[in-house]
Amino acid sequence: MSCSLARPLAWGTVSSSSSSAASGISPIADAVPLSLCARAPHVPADRLVAEMVPPPRFDSVRFGTYLPDPNQPSQTEAVRVLEGFAAGLGGAHASGAGSVRRGFFGFGRGKAPKAPAGPRGVYLDGGYGVGKTHLLASLWHATPAEPALKAFGTFVELTNLVGALGFQQTVQTLSGHRLLCIDEFELDDPGDTVLVSTLLGRLVDAGVALAATSNTLPGKLGEGRFASADFLREIQGLSAHFRSLRIDGEDYRHRGLPEAPAPYSEAQVTKAAYATAGASLDDFPHLLEHLAKVHPSRYGALTDGLAAVCLTDVQPVPDQSTALRLVVLADRLYDREVPVLTSGRPFDQLFSEEMLNGGYRKKYFRAISRLTALARDAKGLVEPH
Repeated sequence: MSCSLARPLAWGTVSSSSSSAASGISPIADAVPLSLCARAPHVPADRLVAEMVPPPRFDSVRFGTYLPDPNQPSQTEAVRVLEGFAAGLGGAHASGAGSVRRGFFGFGRGKAPKAPAGPRGVYLDGGYGVGKTHLLASLWHATPAEPALKAFGTFVELTNLVGALGFQQTVQTLSGHRLLCIDEFELDDPGDTVLVSTLLGRLVDAGVALAATSNTLPGKLGEGRFASADFLREIQGLSAHFRSLRIDGEDYRHRGLPEAPAPYSEAQVTKAAYATAGASLDDFPHLLEHLAKVHPSRYGALTDGLAAVCLTDVQPVPDQSTALRLVVLADRLYDREVPVLTSGRPFDQLFSEEMLNGGYRKKYFRAISRLTALARDAKGLVEPH
């Protein structure tokens, strides 16, 4: 099946106010909507490195803008610990205060002395929606080092970076950093376990401090996904790099907020897409097919320049591989604050009961939470009746 825009309902390009009035489409947009399915972005390696900073949604967050739930003292304690951790990173890097990055990938640096024994990182563990990414980004901003010496990315983006640069070059690229922040830390297969364990060990030896967020304690990574007992040494090695901080609480995205809007009709979604400059319009099943052809490291580029994502015929995803790709897309849309307007089934029906009870359940609940927040953001795209 070819990938195409959602059915246009006999609506075409808006070329004049008279044609707009005849069709009932707002004259705001001058052309048909964009299509995610028509995009196949190429992302060079240097862009992957340059984009390892907090995403737009978290560009302005700070510890002072985090609002701890007064009923959850672990949230206040996390802020206190992380503020102290950031202050402690103000000294010289293990490779020396006078070290200078030579070239984009840092070639030419001398070998760094071994870092002090003990954990070189903090690990924020808690349910989805308790503000872990807010705190991780606040740590990045609070660390007294120039942006080029700090890196921030999701676990998927980190493994994609290794795939793009190769292992040795990734080590050389990141070993001069003061801090590496890894959001949504997950181990989905044994290969990732060995890869990340080795990578983080090399970076810690080079003096890089680590910070990570996850919905799973470091000693439990991989549980329910593969035979983690066979890789216990690797997992324990990862755990040794971190001091764990448990953050309790309920999902702030739903705290005191109204229910997410129900899906709209296909006509409403299509009309909104034509009326919103920079919006995309796609049929959901076709989009899922297209995602299988685009590497997840490019999903951020897939959403470049979008003002909104409009999807028709949303329905439950057919299998786990498709579901995991959708999770990555949901994360990139949430990071970039792109509203999502849909017709079809509501977001809480995207994943089967088997998926929601399986090893990836926390990823799926996070995706539902984030897509629901973006659906609220999209309410203003639909004209009131």
